[in-house]
Parts: sequence; C-alpha cells; structure tokens
Amino acid sequence: MALLKEGGTAPDFTGTDQDGKSVSLSEYRGSKVLIYFYPKDDTPGCTAEACAFRDNLPNFNKLGVTVLGVSTDPEAKHRKFADKYSLPFRLVADSDKVIVQAYGVWGPKKFMGKEYMGTSRVSYMIDEAGLIAKVWPKVKPAVHPEEVLGWLQDNK
Repeated sequence: MALLKEGGTAPDFTGTDQDGKSVSLSEYRGSKVLIYFYPKDDTPGCTAEACAFRDNLPNFNKLGVTVLGVSTDPEAKHRKFADKYSLPFRLVADSDKVIVQAYGVWGPKKFMGKEYMGTSRVSYMIDEAGLIAKVWPKVKPAVHPEEVLGWLQDNK
C-alpha cells in the first residue's frame, strides 16, 4: 500500500453514492474536497468518524469544503448507514475497489492476529485545482474532523 503524496494530482474517479447517483471527483473542481476512506459502514470506529463529520459539517460548509466518505460497501449498505445516523454528506460505494486502490488505501491489515485485505482509514484534502493538499495517513475517528478543521484554519 503506497499512499499518494501531497502536491500530486488526485486521481479522478466516478462511483455511485448512497442514493445511486453518480459522483465524480471532477464535478467538484474549483472547490476543496475532503475524501475520507473508512473500512466499513456501521462499525464503532467508522460510526464515530461519520457522526463527527456530520456534527462538524456546518464548519466544513463555511470553509467551502465538500466531505465525501468512501468505502467498499455497496450503495444499499451506505443508504442504511446514512439513514441510521442522519449523515448529510455523500458516501461513495467502491465495491469494485477501483478508488481505494487508486488512492493507495487498500492493502493488508491485521486484527486480533488475523491478516486480511481491507481499507485503511486515510483522508485526503483535495484543493480547487485537483491537487492533494494534505494527507492524513493515521486517523483517530472521533477527533479527525476537528483535526482537519484545524488544518484548514491554519492554511486559509
């Protein structure tokens, strides 16, 4: 797993969100986008992170930043997750793992001594020109949105 580097071009992608609507990174050109990758809908860490983004979304909106969550779960699972926790942002389904591989977040993981392939919890801030402005390779789910907002305030 090799993460993308700051300053590089963010790979464009097209997927579908929890409503089955097409979503492409290129449609957000001209504005900032935070893409946060997470392992699985409705698990403790992923729920904490999603709810923290939900609660902080007005602050992201004030700064002109769109938040997109990406996991390999299918649209229907994203829909259930979004409904259960009133998530007001788009969750991109990447069941074929094209996006997670393009962003270098798919790879070997370990849990309770077992090794498996999965998505690492990584976030990328994409600037208005489509370049990677910041990479967060190690994310603490419950406080990550505040960490991103702090970085945004410092880099206005």
